[in-house]
Amino acid sequence: MPATRSDSPPAEAVLVEAPLIDAEEDLAPAPPVVAARRRLRAHPALVMVGIVLASLNMRAALAGVSPVLSEIGDTFHLTATASSLVTTIPLIFMGLASPLAPRLAKRWGTETVLFGALVLLCGGILLRIAPPVVTLFGGCALVGIAIALLNVLMPGLIKRDFPERAAGMTALYSTAMILGATVSAASAVPLENALGGWQGSLASWALLAAFAAVVWIPQAVIARRGTHHGEAAAAPAHASQPHAPGADAPKLSRSPIAWQVTLFMGSQSLIAYVFIAWLPTILTDHGMAKGTAGLVFAFSTLVQMIGSFVVPLLAGRMRSQRPLACMVAALMASGITGLLIAPVAGAWLWAALIGVGQGGALGLALTMMVLRSKDAHTAARLSGMAQTWGYLLAAAGPLVLGAVRQATGGWTLPLALLLGVCVGLVLLGLGAGRDRRIGEAV
Repeated sequence: MPATRSDSPPAEAVLVEAPLIDAEEDLAPAPPVVAARRRLRAHPALVMVGIVLASLNMRAALAGVSPVLSEIGDTFHLTATASSLVTTIPLIFMGLASPLAPRLAKRWGTETVLFGALVLLCGGILLRIAPPVVTLFGGCALVGIAIALLNVLMPGLIKRDFPERAAGMTALYSTAMILGATVSAASAVPLENALGGWQGSLASWALLAAFAAVVWIPQAVIARRGTHHGEAAAAPAHASQPHAPGADAPKLSRSPIAWQVTLFMGSQSLIAYVFIAWLPTILTDHGMAKGTAGLVFAFSTLVQMIGSFVVPLLAGRMRSQRPLACMVAALMASGITGLLIAPVAGAWLWAALIGVGQGGALGLALTMMVLRSKDAHTAARLSGMAQTWGYLLAAAGPLVLGAVRQATGGWTLPLALLLGVCVGLVLLGLGAGRDRRIGEAV
């Protein structure tokens, strides 16, 4: 592939505000609305704070459940299989709800939907602690839907409002996401002890969601008075005519690159959620104390921030992300191989390799959604497609590998299957990491 191309803008080309045609009235936004929106965007710190707060909520409500899952099961008299639904239901609904995000954003505006998602997340967290068991599972479903909306819309928002700093902003929000998960998992038991039960531990994270929702109110109000942000709110600097976003949008289901990004996202999510579900058990099954296994797991989650911050920054400086895809897959494969050879003796090293690789793979997947898209509208649609199939695949991973472990009586075959997923991740990364954008002529 030639080093440069004259027929397409670079991946992070400068985007500017362009007039939009309202889908219902065929009118451009009123000048006062445009001026108000520009004043808001003139203070990027406000938008950045909103992105960070929303990102902190993306995994916190899920990560805080695992440490108190046995207590939840005891309270509702659930079997082990039924208890596992507390962590599986959100993943399923994250996959099912992801396609709705671009449609809702097109109708109501990205900021409004983000605000609504945070309110829904707050309600879902609180619903999980209500007495009837049906509300527990209903709350889990609402939490999954809310997180899906946040996950899908964030890449498009970054592509639209930070076109020149897309990789850096992706690094920031993916790191904040992992930070929220780490703090939630580490504080779950202390909060349970301090607040008198698991209900208080889970409910405490509703405060963070509520606070983030408040921060998004000004942007949501302005968005509702102006253009619909699910439609592209920005156009290339050389665009000379108003256009209806999506009129010439490429069909993602027919794009090989879109499917490669989607399956890359799904494969790395599968590995991540398998270890969220099973890493402590793998270690305790080989003789490690339960408390030590929990610390190793927390350490692995913590070091994910290294990969999630560094890899997107590197990706934004490279025309091709193929070497990064190979690197993150190799890190995870090395850690998995270590678990096969010496699971306890080298546990901390394997946890570090897996954690950095997981964080890097997540950051790279999110960054490629932005870099492989020509505009914010395509980025939001690609994010919806990738995360729909990604989280459905992730939900199946822990169940399938748990069943293989039960059938074989050990972890050798399940870990070998994960090595196979790492090989697939390399192949997918070689395709998704190409310096090409969806809909671009080859």
